[in-house]
Amino acid sequence: FGSSSSSEHFSPPPPTRRFQNLPRVTRCGIMSSPNRLSTDSEDVINARPSMKLNKAMSTTGLTPTATKGKYKNGCCGFCKRKPPIEEVDCVLVGGGVMSATVGLMLKQLEPSWKVVMYERLGALAEESSNGWNNAGTGHSALCEPNYTPGKPDGSVDVAKAITVNEQWQLSRQYWAYLKDQKLIDDEFISVTPHMTFAHGEDQIKWLQARYKQLHAHPLFKGMEYSDDPAEMMKWCPVMMEGRAADDKVALTKCDVGTDCDFGALTKELGKAYMKSGGNLMLFHTISGLKKESDGRWLLTVKKNDLGAKKSQVRSKFVFVGAGGWALLMLQKSKIPEIRGFMGFPISGEFLVCQNPAVVDKHPAKVYGKAAIGAPPMSVPHLDKRVISGKHMLLFGPFAGFSPRYLKTGSLLDLLKSVRLHNLIPAAAAGLQNLDLTVYLVKQLLASDNKKFTELLQFIPKAQPQDWLLVTAGQRVQIMKKDPKKIGVLQFGTEVVAAADGSICGLLGASPGASTAVQVALDVLQKCYSKDFKSWEPKIKDMIPSFGTKLSDDEAKFKELHAWTAKSLGIK
Repeated sequence: FGSSSSSEHFSPPPPTRRFQNLPRVTRCGIMSSPNRLSTDSEDVINARPSMKLNKAMSTTGLTPTATKGKYKNGCCGFCKRKPPIEEVDCVLVGGGVMSATVGLMLKQLEPSWKVVMYERLGALAEESSNGWNNAGTGHSALCEPNYTPGKPDGSVDVAKAITVNEQWQLSRQYWAYLKDQKLIDDEFISVTPHMTFAHGEDQIKWLQARYKQLHAHPLFKGMEYSDDPAEMMKWCPVMMEGRAADDKVALTKCDVGTDCDFGALTKELGKAYMKSGGNLMLFHTISGLKKESDGRWLLTVKKNDLGAKKSQVRSKFVFVGAGGWALLMLQKSKIPEIRGFMGFPISGEFLVCQNPAVVDKHPAKVYGKAAIGAPPMSVPHLDKRVISGKHMLLFGPFAGFSPRYLKTGSLLDLLKSVRLHNLIPAAAAGLQNLDLTVYLVKQLLASDNKKFTELLQFIPKAQPQDWLLVTAGQRVQIMKKDPKKIGVLQFGTEVVAAADGSICGLLGASPGASTAVQVALDVLQKCYSKDFKSWEPKIKDMIPSFGTKLSDDEAKFKELHAWTAKSLGIK
């Protein structure tokens, strides 16, 4: 300023951006901005017409034709005409992995049969099969401690582990067959090493005994054991960083383990089922079923249509794969085989980490031993997961309680399942499992700090801000009558079928989806005993080891394992 001798050399600064973007008033009084799309009263495209009564317009205003009530459907919307009863060969209740597997198999074995699947939600795999509602482990007993319980003499019982692995091989073969036939994609499954974690002297002795009995078995060859910190650091760095030198831990590792997005798999199976001629009906709820004199089932289907809101379908066979609601549906059927059964619902929560710096340091699924008194489904595990393409870590589960039998079920589900015939068995099972009740109460009362402390046993350098709490799915554990103990609480999966094979349902939880193929075969064999013999050649074409034990034929196991690995892009 001081050096300027004349004002004519001074020019004012240009207006700043904040003045340039101020709204302005148009001639029509509408505020507008140069950076925003705006209209005025002369815009004939976006202007709304006058709200004068147009008698030629329909009631809804969607069409220019007046609504004259040509369609007569009851009196004032009541007493609506019911559609005719639909005749089908098979009804599948629920849109999870079990129904999808059974439905697809039936269409492959009997292409001419009319098969209909009813799902009450808007998509397949929205409940137990959903990736967020299960552990995603390809349960093959490579790492799960509850399949190898310890014995009083210090040895380990591996019979259940071998059985589960045999069943897992059937699933691999069927999925590989479907992949080869271009019926499904393989993005639902990925290579994820399976590890078993032992913490403390007692657990290490158990793990050593487990390794000794399994690593030489044909189905478990390649299993490795280590208690060397340097070696374990290579296997899972995030679990070893920051761990005290005197902290005694050990691991076993199987490189052929997998992570499965069972939600994605179910959708793939559903597409294959429809491609094969099966019918899928979404937003349809089975509200009732009754057995007719000829042995067929008459089902009432509830739906929000513009007609009677209900329809009926008559079927020769009904499969109930409705998760926790399978119990309620089988109770409605009034078959004697369901008497004495009741369900105890258990919910769960997982801690989830999406920080790539942490996720990339843990490429495995690691299962530890459950605390004393904890149910087998509460075995702590730290899993590398891929859900909808997103890589993350999940730790848990932390048990919870809800009376719902499904995540989207009713608060009255537990109450609705109570019958005179299941009260005494349920009470007996409860009295024998008071320790489980105490455990659940403690879990419900556990604070965030206590849950984080559990995580520190697996990841010593975990940071609270990296982990968020997510509610998982519902599990309904079976309580049933028992001739010796009056009532027992059962962990696992059980197929309940009518004596004539006309209706069948699946109850329980783990190993669940991983053994869906074995379950489907059990259902078909139990409910279609007359047809099953003629189906066997086709079944063996799809599942080559069906009817045999791969444990007894190592050469065949290697051949089939190599084929499934190549087809599915795994080990």
